[in-house]
Amino acid sequence: MMLRGQMMDMPLLISDLLTHAENYHGDSEIVSRTVEGPIHRYTYRDAAKRARQLANALKDLQVAMGDRVGTLAWNGYRHYEIYYAVSGSGSVCHTVNPRLFAEQISYIINHAEDQVLFFELSFLPQVEQIVGELKTVRHFVLMTDRANMPRETSIPNLICYEDLVNSHSDQLAWPQFDENTASSLCYTSGTTGNPKGVMYSHRSTVLHAFASSLPDSLDISAQSAVMPVVPMFHVNGWGLPYSCTMNGAKLVLPGPKMDGVNLYELIEEEGVTMAAGVPTIWMMLLQHCQRNHLKIHPLKRVIIGGSAAPESMVDQLAEHGAEVRQLWGMTELSPCGTTSTPKFKHNGCNTATLRHLQGKQGRPIYGVQIRIVDDEGQPLPHDGKAFGNLQVKGPWVLSQYFGRELDDNHTADGWFNTGDVVNIDADGYMKITDRTKDVIKSGGEWISSIELENIMVGHPAVQEAAAIGVVHPKWDERPLMVVVLKEGASATRDELIGFFEGKIAKWWTPDDVAFVDELPHTATGKLQKLKLREMFKDYQW
Repeated sequence: MMLRGQMMDMPLLISDLLTHAENYHGDSEIVSRTVEGPIHRYTYRDAAKRARQLANALKDLQVAMGDRVGTLAWNGYRHYEIYYAVSGSGSVCHTVNPRLFAEQISYIINHAEDQVLFFELSFLPQVEQIVGELKTVRHFVLMTDRANMPRETSIPNLICYEDLVNSHSDQLAWPQFDENTASSLCYTSGTTGNPKGVMYSHRSTVLHAFASSLPDSLDISAQSAVMPVVPMFHVNGWGLPYSCTMNGAKLVLPGPKMDGVNLYELIEEEGVTMAAGVPTIWMMLLQHCQRNHLKIHPLKRVIIGGSAAPESMVDQLAEHGAEVRQLWGMTELSPCGTTSTPKFKHNGCNTATLRHLQGKQGRPIYGVQIRIVDDEGQPLPHDGKAFGNLQVKGPWVLSQYFGRELDDNHTADGWFNTGDVVNIDADGYMKITDRTKDVIKSGGEWISSIELENIMVGHPAVQEAAAIGVVHPKWDERPLMVVVLKEGASATRDELIGFFEGKIAKWWTPDDVAFVDELPHTATGKLQKLKLREMFKDYQW
C-alpha cells in the first residue's frame, strides 16, 4: 500500500509570485524606461496593486478563464502588470513579437484567437495596418495615459490603458485553480513556415523560475539588480519577470531603447548587477564604452543566449569586471536548458581553461535532461568528442505545439528533438557545433559553422560573420565566410582566411570570404542562414 506524504496540497501559481514579492519585498524597485520618454519608478507593492486593478478590468471586458490576451509591447512596467493580471486571472498572456512581418503578426493573433490586444504607442501604426484582419480581437488597449492618446485612429473604440486600470478597484483575491492551467503563450520566430505556438502552464513557469534562480543558473537574489534586455515578447524575457519577482530582485526594464548609450546609462545609474541579452546587444554596449573610454562599474554578470558569445566578447566584459555565462535554451524550453557555470574542481584553473568552459553552452540546470543521438536515434557517448542530434526532456519542456495534432518533434519515448547538433562531455557540458539544417558537409564530413563564426568575429576588424555551405563540384559543399567589417576598419580576403591558421583543421578553413554591409537576422536577432544560402546559391568558387 502506498503511504502518502502529509504536506499541504497547494498549486504552484504565477499570482503567488507577485503576492510574495508584495508581502516580503514590497519596497524593492521596478524601474522602466518608457516609450513616452521619462524613467518610471515604482515598487512591487505598487505593481501588485495595479495588477489586481487590471485583473478586475479584464473581468469587466468579459475575458474568461483560458481566453488569450495579446501584447505588442517592450520591457516596461505596464507589460509587467499585464503578465500578472492576465495569468493570475486564469487567462493566457500571449506575448507577440512586434518585429515580425505584419502578415505573421496577423497570423499569430488569429491563430491564438486573442480576445484583447494590448499594445504600446510604438506599435500603433502596425496595429492600424492589420486591425481589419484580426478576426477575434474584441478590445484594443493602447498602453499609455490619456495625454498621449491619439486624436484620430482607425482602431474602433480604442481604450486608454491608464483609464482602464484607474477606473477599477484593487480589491481582488486571486483565484485558485489547477497548476497545470495554461498561463502564457509564445510563438517561435518561424524561419520557415508559419510560427508555432508554445503554451506554458503555471506549474512549468513557477518550476522554471525556481530552477533558473539557482546559483549555478542565473543566480538571482534579493541582492540583485537585474536588467532583462532580452525582450519580454521573446520567451517571457527568458523567465526573468517571474524569477526576479520570486526573489524580490530590483528589476530594471530598458523599454524601447536598447542601444549602447541608453543601456550604459541604466547600468550605471541603477546599479545593475546582472543583465541578460543576445550577443549583438553587448557588442553595441562594448563599442560605446570603447569609443568613449568608459568603464562599466556595477555589472558583475552577463547572461548571453540566442547565439554563442565569441571569446573576444568574453574577454572584453571580463576587463569590465563582468563574468559571462552562456545560456542555452529554446522557446520550447521556457527557455532555460543549460548554463556554462564552472564547478568546484575548476577553482584555480587558468584563464584559458575557464574560457574553454565559457565557450560551451553549459550543463543542464536541475529539471532538464539532455542526450545526443545519431541519425538513427541511437544514443551516443558523452565523451566530448562524439556529436549528434540533441534531445531534451523536462517539466518545462514542450509536449505538443498549440493547436497542432501532428507531432514529428518528439520521439516515441517522449524526448524532444531540438534541431541542434552538439557534443556533451563527461561533466555534462554541452557545446553546440551547429543547427541540423546549418551544418556544412564537405566530402562527407561535418564542419561546424558556429566554430568558424566564433573564430572570425575574434578578428579586430570584423563586426559580424556567418559561415554557410555553398555547393562545390568536388566536395559537395565548402564553407564560405560572409563578413561585415567594423565601421572604419579594413581587411582583405587573404588576411581573414589566414586568421584561421592553427585554430582549426586545415580542411575546415573557408575557401573564400564575401564582404557585405549587413547580415539578415530573424525577429529575435538570430542569423538567417536560410536567407544567406539563398543569396549565395549561385556563388562561383
